[in-house]
Parts: sequence; C-alpha cells; structure tokens
Amino acid sequence: MLGSLRLLSSLHRLPSLTRLPPRPFPATAAPIVLLFPVMAQGAASHSVSEERRSNRLGAEHSPYLLQHAHNPVNWYPWGEEAFQEAKKRDVPIFLSIGYSTCHWCHVMEVESFENEEVAKLLNDGFVSIKVDREERPDVDKVYMTYVQALYGGGGWPLSVFLSPDLKPLMGGTYFPPDDKYGRPGFKTVLRKVKEAWAVKKTELVKSGAFAIEQLSEALSTKAGSGTIAAGVPQLALHSCAKQLAENYDPAHGGFGSPPKFPRPVEMQLMLYHSKRVQDSGKQDKANEGFQMVYFTLQCMAWGGIHDHVGGGFHRYSVDECWHVPHFEKMLYDQGQLANVYLDAFAIGKDVRFSSVAQDILDYLRRDMIGPSGEIFSAEDADSAESEDSTRKKEGAFYVWSSKEVDEILGEHATLFKEHYYIKPSGNCDLSRMSDPHNEFKGKNVLIERNSTEAIASKLGLHVHEYLEILGVCRRKLFDARSKRPRPHLDDKVIVSWNGLAISSFARASQILKGEPDDTKYYFPVSGCKPEEYIGVAEKAASFIRANLYNEEINRLLHSFRKGPSKAPGFLDDYAFLISGLLDLYEFGGATTWLSWAARLQDAQDELFMDKTGGGYFNTPGEDPSVLLRVKEDHDGAEPSGNSVSVINLVRLASIFSGSRFQCYKQNAEHLLAAFETRLKDMAIAVPLMCCAADMLTIPSRKQVVLVGRRDSEELQEMLAAAHASYDPNKTVIHIDPEDAGDMKFWEESNRNIALMAKNNFTSDKVVALVCQDFTCSPPLSGVAALHAFLLRKPLSSS
Repeated sequence: MLGSLRLLSSLHRLPSLTRLPPRPFPATAAPIVLLFPVMAQGAASHSVSEERRSNRLGAEHSPYLLQHAHNPVNWYPWGEEAFQEAKKRDVPIFLSIGYSTCHWCHVMEVESFENEEVAKLLNDGFVSIKVDREERPDVDKVYMTYVQALYGGGGWPLSVFLSPDLKPLMGGTYFPPDDKYGRPGFKTVLRKVKEAWAVKKTELVKSGAFAIEQLSEALSTKAGSGTIAAGVPQLALHSCAKQLAENYDPAHGGFGSPPKFPRPVEMQLMLYHSKRVQDSGKQDKANEGFQMVYFTLQCMAWGGIHDHVGGGFHRYSVDECWHVPHFEKMLYDQGQLANVYLDAFAIGKDVRFSSVAQDILDYLRRDMIGPSGEIFSAEDADSAESEDSTRKKEGAFYVWSSKEVDEILGEHATLFKEHYYIKPSGNCDLSRMSDPHNEFKGKNVLIERNSTEAIASKLGLHVHEYLEILGVCRRKLFDARSKRPRPHLDDKVIVSWNGLAISSFARASQILKGEPDDTKYYFPVSGCKPEEYIGVAEKAASFIRANLYNEEINRLLHSFRKGPSKAPGFLDDYAFLISGLLDLYEFGGATTWLSWAARLQDAQDELFMDKTGGGYFNTPGEDPSVLLRVKEDHDGAEPSGNSVSVINLVRLASIFSGSRFQCYKQNAEHLLAAFETRLKDMAIAVPLMCCAADMLTIPSRKQVVLVGRRDSEELQEMLAAAHASYDPNKTVIHIDPEDAGDMKFWEESNRNIALMAKNNFTSDKVVALVCQDFTCSPPLSGVAALHAFLLRKPLSSS
C-alpha cells in the first residue's frame, strides 16, 4: 500500500545497543544518510539540577514542555509563531516529540538539548519546536506515521525535520550527540540537514509533499458497502485467537517475545473468544484460552513489572520473565489491566486476580488522584538515588539492596528475601536480557518465583500468617521508600485515559462484591468496601464535565493542567469517556451519566465520522497545521478509538430504541465495513475490533433490567448479581419508577423499558427481568434467582 512512499527510502537495519528498546527500530538513509538507533550505549542518567534560563516553553502548562523551558535551545511550542518564524528565516523546522515520563527523552535532553554546542547548531540553522505527544496526539500521529511508514519503526523521542509549511523531510527517534560506531551523531545530522537545505531545498520540499500525499491516500480507508461481509467477524475473531495462541509463551505467559508489553487488548480477545467457545459447548477448548490468560496475569503479578511494594504496573519488561521493567507507570495501563484482572476474577473466581485489581486501583487512589477527583497521567521511570544526588537513574525509587532489606525488615528479612529472590549480588540475572550492562549490579527488583504455600509450609506457618508477614514487610519497605526522592509525577489530566480508569473503578464497585466474605487483604491492598470505587469514578467524571466539557456546544477538550488545554477533544477522548460513562451507569450510577454518554456520541458522530467512507477520523480536521486525518484501527498499548466506538455503539443500541437504535447499529456496521480488509488480512493487529465485530453479529444482546428503588440495599445486591458472571454481550439497565428523572429519561429513550418498570414495580422489593431474542423472563426476585438464571447455558451456539 505504501510502495511509492517506500521508494523514498532504502532501509539499513541496525542492531539495538542497549537494554531498553521499545521495539526494534531500523536506521535509514534518505535523501541524505541519517541513522536512527534507538539508544546510546548504557542507560544514561540526567541531571537533577538545571541552569535557570528561560525560553518560550516557560509559559506552557505541559510538564514535558516545562522540563525543557530552561534548555539553551530556543524552543517554540507548536503554533503559528514558530511556523511564521521558519518561513521568515527560510530554515527547516526541527520537531522533537516526547512525553514527560519518557526515559530516552530525558537522555537526549541531557546529552543534546542541554549542550551549548548543539543548542547553537539548532538556534542558528533551525526553528526548534517541542511537542508533548500526550497533549497533542494529533501532531504526533502525523509524524510518527511518516517515520514508521518510511523507515519501518518509530518511538520516542521522535525527531523529525520539517519544511516551513510542515511537510516532513526526514526523521528518526533518538540520536546520540556524537558519531559512534560508524553512525552519525546529532551534531553531524544537524550539519548535514542544514547543508542539504541549502543545496537541495526544492527536492526536499517536493519529497515531503509527496510523502504526505502518499500517506493521505494510503490511510483513506473507505467502506465498499454499508455493511461488513457475512462471516468476516467470526473468521477474524478465530484467526486472531489462533495467532495469539501460536505466539503464547507457555513458560512465562504473554503473547510474544521480549521486550514484553502487557497488551490488555490481547488478553481481552482471548477471554472473549474463550467465552464464545464455552457458550458453543466446547468447554475443554475454552479452558485452553482461559488458562493462557490466567497464567499470563499470574506471571505478570509475580514479576518485577508489578510494583509489589506500592501497587500498580510498570510499562513493560525488558526480559521474557516479566522481571526487569522499564519503570514508568502509565494511567492507560492501570485502567486496562485492572479491567482484565476483574474479568479473570469474574470468570474463575480466583481471589488472586481480584486482589491485583484492587492493588492497581488502590495505587491510583493513593498516588494518582488530585484534590478534585481528577486522575493524573503517569509517573516517571527515573529519580534521584538520594536527596543530594546530582543525577537521576532509572528505577532508583523501586530497587533494593540486600543490606537495605536487612536493615528495614530485621527478623523477617530472611523470609522476605527468599520470597522475592533478593540476593547480595543483585537479582537481575534470570535472563541475559534483564541487565546486560550491569546497571542494576547489587540491586534487586522484587519478583516472586516460589509457591507461597510451599514456603509457608517449609517455615511451619499457616498461609494467611505467612501472607500477613509479607504484607507487614511490604508496608515497612513502602514507608522507607516514601523517604526517597520520588519520580516525577505528570499531573496532566487526559480525558481518554481518565475514561479508561473510570471504567475500571465503576466495574470494580460491583464485581469485587463477588469475593468470599472471609477474603483477607494484605498491603498494599487497602481492603476498602467495593462501593467506594464507584465514588472515585463519579468524581473523575464530574471533574471532566466541570473543567473539560462545554455544555452549550457539546464539546470536549483534550487535557487539563492548571487549566484546560488548547487542544480539542480527539476521537479517543470521546470514545474512551463514553465507554467509561456507560460502565458508570451500568454498574450503579445515575441515568445522567448515560444521558451524557449519548450526547457525547452525537458530538463524536458530528466531529469525526466519515459519513461516506465509514469509521471515525482521529481528529476533527479543523486545525490546518495537522496535515493528516487518520482512521486509526490498531489496538496496541491503548485500544483504537474505532474499536472502542463499535462496542459503544453496540451497547447504546441495546439501550435506546427507535431512530437512535437504527443510527447506532448502522454506524457500527459502516465502521466495520471500512476496516473489513484489515479484519480479514491482519486480525492480530486489531484484537478489540475483532471482539467488537463479533458483538455486532449477535442478533439480540442480553438485557438485564432491574426495577426498584435506587436507594435500597437490595438494588445494590441485585446489581452485584447481574455483574457477577463474565458476559461481554450483556447490558444491565436499572430504573427506579419513583424517580421522575429516571422515568422521563426512559419514556424518551426506550418506552418498552419504561413500561416494564411501571408494570413490575413494587416498593418493597427489586425485580429483575432478563430479555433476549424479543422475549423476557418472568419477574425474578432475589439475588439467588437472578444469579441462577444468568448462569443458564445459552439455548443456541454461535
């Protein structure tokens, strides 16, 4: 598809040099020889102190831009001032894109952007622009797509040279400052680009314009018809599950080779596919898929990618055994992983999974939530080793020496060190990939390698007593760790990522009620009442509505830090928030959240929908400086906005009737038709879309309608029963006929639901009706009756 564009580049792949590549990036040469290795030799650290000088970034709100506000580079933020300056001076633009918790962005800053010689080269020959990819994902998408398409890979920091009219000329990722191993360093690159601009400007500008034209054509996915071809959804679902199973690591879990990313969307697909297989009567086959996910989740929870002391998960593991991570913590990982652990618990009722879900959510509650309920974006991988350190190092906040553990834990140190594989020499020796440059020599990343039951038995302890000791030890280490310099907190509030977290908090409030009454909790799990979690979700949603939503024009803004950002809401912001609001309603929230979700869907359709070609663009298309409108389909670290949108539309269609029902269903069908080729040819790239496509094929989605007083304890019990079993093809509706607002909403949205409520309401009990295939069950009273009915096997297989 991109054959013409690829002619611009001849690929020359280089081996990665250090232990932390996000993916295997290539090098390239076109139209002048530029090499793009991912990293420099060794994990460079960066300075805690910085010379206090100021450039234009000092007036920005983004933590990432503010980190560069005192560089000697004359940085501009993305905007018209920078563009006009480049045109006036007739010089190329150097565009640097990253984010505040990006380790290798910090490395390039220290090595190059704090270097006076590099700064002079940039200031004399270029207009330099800094972009926070989390604040402007639309800008990042344009130039990341260019680098990936032309050179076969990409990553951050993203370094791209542009013409003054913003056409890409050449680009790469991280550049070391000086020439090494036959590869040009950043200073050489800057000199060569400046020379090329002087003698080949016309050629460079033409090639940039051609690249954008080719990308625009290649990314203009259009539907051949209004609906996807029969059989494609089922074929895609089975194909994706088959490919993931072939990539499964039976020794350590996960669906691929190191570096290992959690990829929640892949586990979601395996659970969804296995449930569909189970419903068709093939229990043994279904169990194979379930077990792959269970083992993966358990290995991740045992591994160093999991923060055993403070809760939550790091970004990814550099080795195959989930041991040594890249230490940054991202909100989008926490929200998605909590949901997968909740799903695993709902299926298998293993409290180890519910405990990990709470571990994640309690970490967010403790460390990542602002005073008004807003949920922050990320924590850095790097921090100082002590208050008087002049350099930051990756993982310094999280790793331990054996001596430290002895001093802090005293009599329980030996037990704890055996459990978490702690050694005087350090424990990053389980894989040749874990620490090839001995950066963690003498340091330990906590990992569980032995059976809890076996160690407890060997020590003559009851399992609960043993786990209690471990919890007390983790608390002591947590308190000691709290005295260390903390990693940088990116306190930017991003709507899309908050949407993912809102979903997990809302779902936890009911699913966790399925834990046995005698469940015990150990630090860092707080053991709070599950219903507390829905309050967290409601506060986060309320913050967005109050600060990042314009009621009058029904529009979202993208992010908030010391005020709303200038960037508008993007597709992911709408889609992920709508998904979170639907969960907030279905798991017990008010109909106002459901009403807002429907309004936001109207706005999303207006702003992003391709009404002729099907699907949604990632941007509104109102900013002329953003040269591409992309229809994103790839389900990667985050799901694609289009995949989430199909599921949202399916869910909305099961709630609303009449013209809205038809509109939602048609838009979902048209969207899938636009991505039919992708589903057929590369299903493994779109796992969540595969699930969504299958959802749309189900003739009638199951509805569980609960009728009763909203303030009754019985309604909460019935909600928990309705959500106790894993069924992604189920919608839960709750309605209080004594609530005038509830009845008004349902009279306007779905009169059948309103009529069911009127006809089945009694003030002294809650009644459930389960509807599917145009028929409803008799009224069901009590948790046991509802639970038993929902566990009945489907009458027909799929």
